[in-house]
Amino acid sequence: MIAGDTSCFAIESAITRAFANLGLRGLGFFVIHVLGRCYGIKSADATMLANSLGEVEGRILARGKHTAPFDRADATEIADAFTNAIYLDDDDTKTYFGMTEPQFTEIVNSNWLMWAPDGDEAFDDGSYVLQFDVGDQVRLIAFNRPDAFVDPSSVRDVWLSAGVFYGLLQQWREEFLAEWGTMRKE
Repeated sequence: MIAGDTSCFAIESAITRAFANLGLRGLGFFVIHVLGRCYGIKSADATMLANSLGEVEGRILARGKHTAPFDRADATEIADAFTNAIYLDDDDTKTYFGMTEPQFTEIVNSNWLMWAPDGDEAFDDGSYVLQFDVGDQVRLIAFNRPDAFVDPSSVRDVWLSAGVFYGLLQQWREEFLAEWGTMRKE
């Protein structure tokens, strides 16, 4: 199932085995497409889907709250700063966009800027997707970290109207639940 347009922004998923346990929901895959590039593992047994569903539902509920003072900075600079502050640096004196590392990290975490990875195995390929609510628009910055650092050729940056973005999240959620609802549960 695909909600959206893969050449711009889309969510794609498949349930290969459905489970009655809501903590699992189903086995399958959940990937995010940004500007023609797929982020996540597209395999029949990539992940349990409860985390991905929960993440989408949480993003819908937190509409307008994914904000940061650096939301208009260069996409690669944001990806690099995110990677360094969250995963690599351990230097509280280093600054990112005029903020100390702890200040930057606090904004990333408290404003729920990281959409993917979502806490399960869906994005174990080193894919990351950051979301920023900027007025009546949503900015997505997606990239891969095949090793410790960002692959600059993998960075994608797309701006969407908030109505379109959140509408696609809601569409995916409804279609996912409908598909799960019709399947035989284990």
